[in-house]
Amino acid sequence: MDLDALRFGNFSKLGEAITDWEQMTKKLADLKRDAENNLKNKAVRAKWSGVNANVTREFVDKTAAEFADAHTQADSIAKILKDTRSELIDYRTQLNDAIERGVKQQLTVVDTGDGTFMVSTSHRPDWSSDPSGNTMAGDQKAADTLRNDITRILGKATESDNSAAKVLKLLVDQAKYGFSDAKYGDRDSAAKAVAAAQKLAKMAKAPDKMTLDEIADFNRTMAMYRDDSLFSEQFARGLGPKGTLQFWTEMTHAHAGARGSELETMKSLQKNLGLTLATASFSDSEAMQEWKKNLIAESNTNFRASTSLSPIGALGSQVISSLMRQGQYDTEFLDNYREKLFKADKGAGESNTDALWVKGYDGVDLIFGDGNGRDPLEGLFVGLSHNPEAAVHAFESKADLDHMLGTTGYTDRGPALGHALEAAVTGVVVGDSTAVALPHSEEQVAIMANITHAVAQPDGGAELVTKGMGESFGHMAASYMPEISLEMAGKGAESIFITDSAAPDGLNKGDVTRFLYEVSRDNDGRAAIIYGESIYTSSLLEAHIADPSLYDGNTSDAIRAVAENAGVIEGVVGHSVADAEIENSTQAEKDYNDSIKSQGDFFKTVISTGVGVGSVALVPATPAGAITSAAVGGFFGGVSGMAIDRLMEGKEIDGALDDALYRTGQDLNKAQDSALQQTQWSATDAITAHESDLKEEATQNLIRESLNSGWSRSDQILEDIHARPSA
Repeated sequence: MDLDALRFGNFSKLGEAITDWEQMTKKLADLKRDAENNLKNKAVRAKWSGVNANVTREFVDKTAAEFADAHTQADSIAKILKDTRSELIDYRTQLNDAIERGVKQQLTVVDTGDGTFMVSTSHRPDWSSDPSGNTMAGDQKAADTLRNDITRILGKATESDNSAAKVLKLLVDQAKYGFSDAKYGDRDSAAKAVAAAQKLAKMAKAPDKMTLDEIADFNRTMAMYRDDSLFSEQFARGLGPKGTLQFWTEMTHAHAGARGSELETMKSLQKNLGLTLATASFSDSEAMQEWKKNLIAESNTNFRASTSLSPIGALGSQVISSLMRQGQYDTEFLDNYREKLFKADKGAGESNTDALWVKGYDGVDLIFGDGNGRDPLEGLFVGLSHNPEAAVHAFESKADLDHMLGTTGYTDRGPALGHALEAAVTGVVVGDSTAVALPHSEEQVAIMANITHAVAQPDGGAELVTKGMGESFGHMAASYMPEISLEMAGKGAESIFITDSAAPDGLNKGDVTRFLYEVSRDNDGRAAIIYGESIYTSSLLEAHIADPSLYDGNTSDAIRAVAENAGVIEGVVGHSVADAEIENSTQAEKDYNDSIKSQGDFFKTVISTGVGVGSVALVPATPAGAITSAAVGGFFGGVSGMAIDRLMEGKEIDGALDDALYRTGQDLNKAQDSALQQTQWSATDAITAHESDLKEEATQNLIRESLNSGWSRSDQILEDIHARPSA
């Protein structure tokens, strides 16, 4: 920075720009609130169908998010500009003070252009009379000190100015269209993030020289900045796509067999590196677009550690997928990477996928912890489970879905595939129990229909449940309890079985019945179905009891339909367990009770979110205003929450000796008693909570008749569509 530019610079224009940005930020804050409270929330509650469900709702969601990002970016820009202006004014003050000190010492400072300046001493007017012959008024030592002070000040000002320009450009370049969600409170924090990224990228280019202490320090820095957009992009770009894959190849080779604290450090490093790259993947800058393209291009490259004696290293895809297990990656990036892997996997055929990815790579272990990362589809599926939108894209094709399900008989990818499918059909990141699930789209329902059809197939469909996907299938069934209930009840029950699904009639009754039957053979799957049915049934009962206008007939008729449906679904589950006992003895009841507990923890956390109950979109808020009154009374978490508590605590059935709800699953009669008791209790809870005029005893008797009727009907339904050992 030129001396005169700082000394005489007019910062008023910059001040006006900051004021404009601050005012813009306030306006965007109002727009952000309006977008969230009106646009987005109303869109979530609206009943979408057809093109609107597929296009308009997604557009509204993304538009609302853009307002939030616009506010974040404007706020960051305003704060960086304000902080930079304040710093430059401070440096100008320091410069003027230094020059003033020089004047008092008879020193002159002159700007010589191009960032240079000169400090000179003044000639003394009385020099001819000085016996010493000293012709200068100023002292050379003082001149040198002043020069150093000014150099330091100009250097700091230049750093402030340049780094501000750099981070502002990086910030704006983050999003090719729209706005960045990167948030910074001042210039210094943004500049530190960029500097830290450059330091770590330089270290990562020489992994063989990194000691354990340096790796630990590297990891701590990455943990601090892994969610920072500028840091993540600068690190990825600084290391380069090929360098990134080589870095992790070197690390896994050098620390193979790590134990104790070294193992924990490497686990943490893998997590933080994966999260950093996930953050970087959302950047739309031209440089990052090229980075992502080139990374995928390395999928078939053989990566060997520099000290490895084997000519066979790890495929680029194996390395990429091993780092994809943490964090949410950008949808477009996942789409492009998935297309390439799917094509290769399908080319090998279902039975040869293990040979394609695993055989011949015995020395590859890219994961510190469970697994070895040899099957890149496993890592991809984990990545898809963190991005529901990309998961939907992955399984929209029935051919692709059927292929991937078919490969589970020859690989160990079943659990990861189950999680990816769960994210696709529920719309919620697996493991995130705080998210509000949106209504199921037509694409999601279609995928769910294809899944139920695959599991329902008599020639091997049941085997899918045994490949580590039972729990995920159970969660899917719970999430689709509205659509399942409508399919079981038949046409005309739409105002009783409330749903805001874009395709409420998109499932097949026969497939759904067999799906429930087969999934119930898995302890976690069965427990999830029972929780889902209990929550949906209790919520429906509360809705109709709290607001009789939901159904234009008699409320008792609605209760009858709900109870009978509960009997059908619970009957299918109960008969599945009973049939399994005939074929071969089921696992000990302790295992199932453990599943009741673990699934209860999941559903209890999910339902505590209050609306949409997380990944189990059981009772959505439509028709528009009809359920609002029930929601005020604790509808979404009240009665259904008590239903979960009874299951988890093993509440004893009235009049029974030591018989707790669902604790004796192999006894068909006791399973029926559990379903009946749970439904009756939920109705009583709703009547009490909403001070309903309904008679409790009469309602309980109505539920008894209806549920038992549904239970009996379930046996006949199974006889019609399923070959059973008890038939």
